Amino acid sequence: MAQQILCHQRTRLSYKDAFGYVIPVGETSLMTWVTDEGMIGTEGFDIEALAVFGVPAAIVGVSEESTLETLDDLMDAEVKAANLPAVQRRVEIGMSGREALNRM
Repeated sequence: MAQQILCHQRTRLSYKDAFGYVIPVGETSLMTWVTDEGMIGTEGFDIEALAVFGVPAAIVGVSEESTLETLDDLMDAEVKAANLPAVQRRVEIGMSGREALNRM
């Protein structure tokens, strides 16, 4: 039986909307925020494959002391990796997920 999407929400960024998804996969969940042009997500997304299509994408994560449990946590987490299209939009390692999304 197919698993249900646990969460889908919308938020307003500086100049656009973003849509968040939590997708259960086995013992974990993939989480992502998507805009009309790019995305941030947890490990498990292939941001280099998205670069082939010109899609800016970044992986965000947290320090060892904290966890990613909600879509809000994803916005507050820091960028750990970014593909070339994201870097070309000035997405930098260490910035917040929210700041990265605002640049995509």
